[in-house]
Amino acid sequence: MTLAVRVIPCLDVDNGRVVKGVNFQNLRDAGDPVEMAKVYDAEGADELTFLDITASSGDRETTYDVVRRTAEQVFIPLTVGGGVRTADDVDKLLRAGADKVGVNTAAIARPDLIREIAERFGRQVLVLSVDARRTSPGPSSVSSSVSSSVSSSGFEVTTHGGRKSAGIDAVEWAHRAAELGAGEILLNSMDADGTKDGYDIEMIEAVRKHVTVPVIASGGAGRLAHFPPAVAAGADAVLAASVFHFGDLRIGEVKGALRGAGNPVR
Repeated sequence: MTLAVRVIPCLDVDNGRVVKGVNFQNLRDAGDPVEMAKVYDAEGADELTFLDITASSGDRETTYDVVRRTAEQVFIPLTVGGGVRTADDVDKLLRAGADKVGVNTAAIARPDLIREIAERFGRQVLVLSVDARRTSPGPSSVSSSVSSSVSSSGFEVTTHGGRKSAGIDAVEWAHRAAELGAGEILLNSMDADGTKDGYDIEMIEAVRKHVTVPVIASGGAGRLAHFPPAVAAGADAVLAASVFHFGDLRIGEVKGALRGAGNPVR
């Protein structure tokens, strides 16, 4: 049976407030995360994703508090990412009410973290967040069994909100992470983030060819017409932020567009 396509609002949280910008720059306040989560739950969102975009160690309790309060108010799966460096961080977030936890920078620095989290909590808990951008084809610094054609995919992993290259091919990294135990790949186009010009279809297709775990398309959604092509390219879920936060689109409208294109939705 074909699984329903998931529609996921993303809440970028900074010091307890939802913010949104373009390419992670010029952030503006978008509201209270708990109140927004309640609205999205009522509108039929399939999941929610919280990303702590500052994720400083001294501010972690703010994130735990937001997760606790949200988990008390909504009854759909909640993924939380940002600043997760150890399996113990995952444990704390799960205890606070998260259903899944996203990892990014720490996994790039130490890929074995993926395996440790998957073995301790199960791979269904682990979402690998990949912030990728287009680049000239070239060699990858990640060694794996993936063919050399993947190593020149033209997409690279970035850190620091897309400002720094990690020197890793994005497709190869997604493949290796899935082998290590990542249960899902949250694929965010840093070039498209916040632009409302549409998802990076080529990037989704490139990753889909080399991973079997679910792929969540992120970055660039601006119109209803942008969602079905992402699914056609291989995304199992579509994630968006500002179009939902500022009322440009509603969850039901996106599901209607997906359904109209022949995709099963809840």
